[in-house]
Amino acid sequence: MALAARGLKRRHVINWKMLILFFASISCVVFFAVPSLFTLHTKHNKTPISISRVFHGPPKIAFLFLVRHNLPLDFLWDAFFQNGDVARFSIYVHSAPGFVLDESTTRSHFFYGRQLGNSIQVSWGESSMIQAERLLLATALEDPANQRFVLLSDSCVPLYNFSYVYNYVMVSPRSFVDSFLDSKEGRYNPKMSPKIPREKWRKGSQWITIIRKHAEVIVDDDNVFSVFKKYCKRRPPIDNRKGKLNLKLQKQHNCIPDEHYVQTLLAMHGLEGELERRTLTYTLWNQSATKMENKGWHPITFSYANASPQRIKEMKGINHVYYETEYRTEWCRTNSTPVPCFLLARKFSQGAAMRLLSEEVVDHFDVSALLATTP
Repeated sequence: MALAARGLKRRHVINWKMLILFFASISCVVFFAVPSLFTLHTKHNKTPISISRVFHGPPKIAFLFLVRHNLPLDFLWDAFFQNGDVARFSIYVHSAPGFVLDESTTRSHFFYGRQLGNSIQVSWGESSMIQAERLLLATALEDPANQRFVLLSDSCVPLYNFSYVYNYVMVSPRSFVDSFLDSKEGRYNPKMSPKIPREKWRKGSQWITIIRKHAEVIVDDDNVFSVFKKYCKRRPPIDNRKGKLNLKLQKQHNCIPDEHYVQTLLAMHGLEGELERRTLTYTLWNQSATKMENKGWHPITFSYANASPQRIKEMKGINHVYYETEYRTEWCRTNSTPVPCFLLARKFSQGAAMRLLSEEVVDHFDVSALLATTP
C-alpha cells in the first residue's frame, strides 16, 4: 500500500513536471512567433496611408513643391492661393534638410511650416530626386482629403487662377502623366531585366498630376525603385584629367531617373489606360545645342522681357502635343471635352513672375509693393 502511494506520488510529480515543460514550450513559441508575425504584418503594411480614406468637406489638391532651399516665386503662389478656398488645397515642400519656412525665409504665410521634416539631400540626375518625390507623396497621403497631387519645381508658375486649376484637375478621373516609348535613346540598361522589361520602359516629364490611387502605387513601390537606384544613373561628365578613362565612362548608360520612374512604374502596373499621357506643365526646350558644346537639350528660363502677354497667350492656346517616337498626337481633353493643354509653366525667373502678376494673369498685384519686401 505504501509502495503504491509512493508510486502515485511519483507520477503526480512527473505529471507536474511535464505540465510545466509544456507551458514553458508554449510560452517560447508565443514569445518568438508573435514578434515574427508582427514583423511580417509590418513588412507588408509598412505604409498605413490607405487605411483611412474617409474625409469630410471638399476633396483637396495637394501642391507638392520640390525645391532647392526657399521658394523664389512664393509671392506669385501667394496671390494664387489667396484667390482660392483654403479647404480645397494643401501645401507640402521638400527642401534641403534642416531648412525651415517661416517669416524670415518666405513672403507667404501659406508656406509657413510646410517643409517636410524627413527631407533628404537631392542631386539632379540621381535617384535621390525620385526619393524626394516619394517622400512628398507619402506625407500628402496622410491626409485622406488629398485626392489630387501636383508636383512642382521652384521655377513653376500657374497660368490660370485657382478656381480654373481646381476644376480642371478635379473633373478628370485620370492622372496627367507625360509618358511615351523611349526607343531612340540608350537609357534602358539591359541589367534591369527581367524586373523591368524593355517593353515597359517609358520616358516623360517629371512634373506629374496624379490621382490618389496612383500616388499610393508610387509610395508602396520597392521593387522598381530599387532597380532604378542600382541601374538608372546619370553618366558622369567628361573630365580631361581622366584621359582615356573618359572613353570607358562615356560608354555607360546615361539614365535620368526622374524622367523614367513614374512612367515605367505605372506601365508595369498596367495603369496606362487610366492616364492622360501628357503633362500639365509647359516647358520650352532649347534644341540648338551642338555636339561641339557637349550639351543636351535644356529648358529655357523665361525672363521679364520674354514673359509677355502674347507669349503667355500662346502657351495657353496649345491644344495638342505630338510624340515623335510613337507617331502619336495627344489632343488635350478632359472627359472628352477639348481643353488647353497646360495649366502651369516653367522655368520662370522672379522678374517673369512679377510680370505675370502685374499683367493680372493670376490675380491683380502691385509689383512695387513686392520690391520692398524681398527676404
